Amino acid sequence: MEKASYWDRMDDGRIECVLCPRHCRLKDGQVGFCRVRKNIDGELYALTYGKVSAIHDDPIEKKPLYHFYPGSDILSIGGIGCSLSCDFCQNRSLVDGRVPLIDLPPEKLLKAVNEYASIGVAYTYNEPLIQFEYVLDCAKLLKQNGKVNVLVTNGYLEPTPFDELIYYIDALNIDLKFSDNRMYERLCKGTKEPVIRNIKAAYEAGAHVEVTNLIVTRANDTREAIQEIVDIVASIGKDIPLHFSRYFPHYKYDEPPTDPDILLEAWRIAKKKLLYVYIGNLPTEMYSNTYCPLCNSLLIARSGYFTKVVGMDGSRCRNCGYVIRGRFR
Repeated sequence: MEKASYWDRMDDGRIECVLCPRHCRLKDGQVGFCRVRKNIDGELYALTYGKVSAIHDDPIEKKPLYHFYPGSDILSIGGIGCSLSCDFCQNRSLVDGRVPLIDLPPEKLLKAVNEYASIGVAYTYNEPLIQFEYVLDCAKLLKQNGKVNVLVTNGYLEPTPFDELIYYIDALNIDLKFSDNRMYERLCKGTKEPVIRNIKAAYEAGAHVEVTNLIVTRANDTREAIQEIVDIVASIGKDIPLHFSRYFPHYKYDEPPTDPDILLEAWRIAKKKLLYVYIGNLPTEMYSNTYCPLCNSLLIARSGYFTKVVGMDGSRCRNCGYVIRGRFR
């Protein structure tokens, strides 16, 4: 447990947490919506500082990040809790904290990264931004030691803490769930504006950014909803890789899995405006490979999590010299 940052003391004795846009106002003893920040005797504490629920060595493509050191492994850690509450959540046991935690302070994490010979750490599985103090301290230490920091996040954070953290982050996959705030609020208990703002802030800060949109049956699976997501991403950067992912029933939401034809149509819609579009959770290699936007040469071949760079020299297409956005060896 560690004292938290980003909170204010209110006149009535409560604490207002200003880390995420939810701004929980907590009486003494109360825990925030995220389940990991608590008012204890008039001070806000980060309950899970230095504690994780999972640690694995994952392929970077699993995040998913397709333009960030493809074929590399990255040590991946997660905690508990979340700043949203999605009806179709795939990791509800982590959100609810129904898993054991192990101690992993920043120094021990760095040691594990070196033992695994990993390129760095991905903060993932649950929502990492609610463990802001821990992620920030780890990211600083890893950066000092030449390792990379990756966030897999819902992007639901206030601007000031996000801008403080982004300096130490090398790559992000940000989950943009809906283009419609009614759906964001009804199915995830959040709003889109903070997420879009942070996608733009990360992109403009020079971090490598990829975006995921889970296409959920009878929620955001219309042509109009897909086009709106594409327009949002394209307005920030046409070279941002966009991943459409197939939904499967989880938690409270029991509509059937996304129709594969809708995913293929989403890909076609997105390719009219974006340079790099991928489909996840669907067994088709064509839609997971990377092709040159200029000459259409195959650059990176993927089959599951097996990845092979076949047509690039550094960040350039070997055939025509076009520069591909991302980080490549």
